[in-house]
Amino acid sequence: MSSIKASARSYPDNWSDIDKTLYNRSVRVFDTVRKVLSVKLKLHAEANVLQGDIFLFNHFSRFETFIPQFLIYEQTGAYSCAIASGEFFQQDTVLARYLQRVGVFPHDHDRLFPLLTTQILRGRKVIIFPEGSMIKDHRVIDDKGNYGIYSRMTGLRRKQHTGSAVLAQGVEAVKMIIRRAYNEKDHDKLVWWKDQLKLDSLDQLLTSALKSTRIVPANITFYPIRTSENLLLKAVDFFTDSLSLRQTEELLIEGNIVLKNTDMDIRLGRPIEPFEHKSFGSQYLLKEVIAEIKSVDDIFNLQANPLNWQQKLLGYYFKEAANATRDQYMEEIYLNVTINLSHLASTLIMYLIKQGQLQIERQRFFTALYIAVKHLQNNSHINLHRSLLNPVDYSELISGTNSRFESFIAEAKNCGLLAEYKTRYHLLPKLLEDHDFDSIRLENIISVYDNEAKPIGVVRDTLIKALNECDDIDQRELAAWHFEDECRDLMWETHAYNKPIYDDINRHETASEDPSPFFLQPTDGNGIGVLLVHGLLANPAEVRNYGDYLVKQGYTVLGIRLKGHGSSPYALQNQSWQDWYQSVVRGFKMIKTHCNRIFVTGFSTGGALALKLAADHYPEIIGISAVAVPIKFINPAFMLVPLLHGTNKLVDWISSFEGVKPFIENPTEHPTINYRHVPVKCLYQLRLLIDSMNDFLPLCTAPVQVVQGDNDPIVSFRSAQEVMNKLGGKNNTLKMISSNRHGILHENIGGTWESIDEFMKECIDETNAK
Repeated sequence: MSSIKASARSYPDNWSDIDKTLYNRSVRVFDTVRKVLSVKLKLHAEANVLQGDIFLFNHFSRFETFIPQFLIYEQTGAYSCAIASGEFFQQDTVLARYLQRVGVFPHDHDRLFPLLTTQILRGRKVIIFPEGSMIKDHRVIDDKGNYGIYSRMTGLRRKQHTGSAVLAQGVEAVKMIIRRAYNEKDHDKLVWWKDQLKLDSLDQLLTSALKSTRIVPANITFYPIRTSENLLLKAVDFFTDSLSLRQTEELLIEGNIVLKNTDMDIRLGRPIEPFEHKSFGSQYLLKEVIAEIKSVDDIFNLQANPLNWQQKLLGYYFKEAANATRDQYMEEIYLNVTINLSHLASTLIMYLIKQGQLQIERQRFFTALYIAVKHLQNNSHINLHRSLLNPVDYSELISGTNSRFESFIAEAKNCGLLAEYKTRYHLLPKLLEDHDFDSIRLENIISVYDNEAKPIGVVRDTLIKALNECDDIDQRELAAWHFEDECRDLMWETHAYNKPIYDDINRHETASEDPSPFFLQPTDGNGIGVLLVHGLLANPAEVRNYGDYLVKQGYTVLGIRLKGHGSSPYALQNQSWQDWYQSVVRGFKMIKTHCNRIFVTGFSTGGALALKLAADHYPEIIGISAVAVPIKFINPAFMLVPLLHGTNKLVDWISSFEGVKPFIENPTEHPTINYRHVPVKCLYQLRLLIDSMNDFLPLCTAPVQVVQGDNDPIVSFRSAQEVMNKLGGKNNTLKMISSNRHGILHENIGGTWESIDEFMKECIDETNAK
């Protein structure tokens, strides 16, 4: 094993153990500070992985160096040691004493490895940054696939450090010695090792020795990386006459990380054992040599000061094994990058400009990104940022808009990397220029993102494939992806509102039927599509039985989910009626890739939205059936909703209290489908939708069938006549159903389905005749 170089200053042979009281106090302080900062920490780790011993992290910012210790303590209760530059310990300062008491060791201590080995055998974790310094350019792999990083000291590229592997070998060697003494019933040797390691009992010694030694490679990914000015830089600049380029750059980048909304994903990879690849010869040598080991220090002197040929040969094997282990854990670190949209965009941009393509149509660029996202979602071997898994964050790419991406483009324009002219992005020469190590994050953030994603070759390959596909993409395949996005959206919405903070309402909810959108294709289709739109507080389950009925008749059927439905009443609080309408539009665009003639049936609020769709004059629409459209209500209290909503808004403005009455109980006819509570904000949006019907009903020129129950307990029968009076088309019919129930479509009361059948056939016959 490699020996430790002589330190620049003299340290005591031993190092004080962790002061648990101070450590715990530091954890509490950090927890308080974390709540103030804008950085969002998210740890991705399985419970068994957290039982590792040596945790390795990539190094991009100074801020990240003290995070892992606290997260590990938070998750496991275990104390962690770390390594810091010896310059922090050159003098007996308050900082030096603090670092020593919370388990930080100087990197140049002569006995660093023996001291850390002792700590691990006592149950401590060790945190190491094997790159040895900040890697600002994220360039860790060359064009041939070889790992290496920039060294500030030499100005050259070098391999990452093997120290973590060396340490793990030493820890495992001590454990082997202890296990051998136990098997040989050598009680005296066991007691000797217990005392050397300062353990409380032989049981503690044996428990530690029987546990596998594991290195846990981990990756820290920040997103987004911003280069704009922040308050921290301005404050420092105000009190300081001049800042160096390095200081300015670090204050900009790291200030933005902690002061602006930044995701910090910490992902723990596959644990690695120090002797995963053993040969018969090495095993024999190991057994022979460990019998001669008298202390932890002896193990780490095998390479530097071997006492015989066996120790020398074993030292050589350890060195080779350490190099192999180093390559393993560095690859694992870099393969665990959390890929985000900026990675995808940067990789595509750098590919294009290196191919000599200096411009690209904006829409083609967005479409390629969307296609790549959909392909990568099916790859279980890479880690995608949640914004590439949640359709709210990426689905609008296909339409040429995305808020996260616009921020990325703005940064790139400000840095002189991109220009936008009309419908094209122009890639500028600065993208290929070399930049100083301390300026590249400011001058070429696209290159930094590209470098970070480069070890994951499938990202680049998928983007190239997507770019080739986007010019000739099959519209039905695109629609299938959009439908999958609708299903994903429900999953994410359900997850977002399935938290204890929402239990006051959620625990009273009784909806149990599947709220997923559905797409049904007949065996022998008639070429007609039917879009089904459920009502307020319900979900697609409300129209699923009707959809099954239709598909048996040869119709292609899509039941869309209105945003905010089928998850939690809380989800409806943040939706406008325009959001519901956009759900309908998305459903319509999906089904029209399969059918060029579409009939739309909507129930209650869904009926109003169906009429709005007709008012937008899509040529594929051949008719509308609007069932129980709400304009006038049986309960006159609904007219007070704007007043109640206004009161709630006033309370929200005055204090952080939710409002006077944020939810109203809903005595539903179908408790296994509908919410039992309705947000006042949601009813207010319904009121706005009803008001807007005055504007769009006269624009409805497609044939419309209005269906209404004559004794509907919720929607007054007068609503149907009012809709009929305001419709702009001539081929409209009114069908009254004898019923004292609201859900006439779901329950098929009074032959509701058959009535719609007849009207649909009339619409189909009329289009056949044209």
